[in-house]
Amino acid sequence: MFTKYLQDAFKVPLVIQLTDDEKCMWKNLSVEESKMLAHENAKDIIACGFDITRTFIFSDFNYVGGAFYENMVKVAKCITFNKVVGIFGFTQEDHIGKISFPPVQEVPSFPSSFPHLFPGKDQLRCLIPCAIDQDPYFRMTRDVAPRIGYQKPALIESSFFSALQGETGRMSASDPNSAIYVTDSSKDIKNKICFFWWPRFYREPQEIWSQPRD
Repeated sequence: MFTKYLQDAFKVPLVIQLTDDEKCMWKNLSVEESKMLAHENAKDIIACGFDITRTFIFSDFNYVGGAFYENMVKVAKCITFNKVVGIFGFTQEDHIGKISFPPVQEVPSFPSSFPHLFPGKDQLRCLIPCAIDQDPYFRMTRDVAPRIGYQKPALIESSFFSALQGETGRMSASDPNSAIYVTDSSKDIKNKICFFWWPRFYREPQEIWSQPRD
């Protein structure tokens, strides 16, 4: 909704990346499952009502190649193994797909990755509204951009909504009990609310009556 506001207020083009490859590598999903989830994500995004004449949505599985891949290679050559380990905490047990992924998420920041959208406008600067967990990717992007001749992207970062379990967690698609979904049935919603919130607001009778009353 905030991203839609920015597009409406400034009448700017919007590029939305569906990182279906990231889902596949981080969540132990098959390629087919990841593509299906990206398709569902795209429908949710479209439902927000973006300006279709100014919006380009792509999935990594379907789009990576050409100028996009050229920028990935440029970025990858600027990042050492020690640097990604320091930023993302990769270990020797992590597969190389995770280690090689950061450039995929970084290069949509550069207009030259989309020559059909921004021909001859390689020095446009990108504004990225994102959640705080994406900060490591784009800090790295800001470090690399001048080294390969591009503008640093700017970011507007947001915090997460707290999960139903409390402020220590966040809503996540990987935990269906952390949030209420528009596809939840009335029974699902009732169960989630009762399970997580009942103990917070209702104590045993002896506890209630032992407290001073107004």
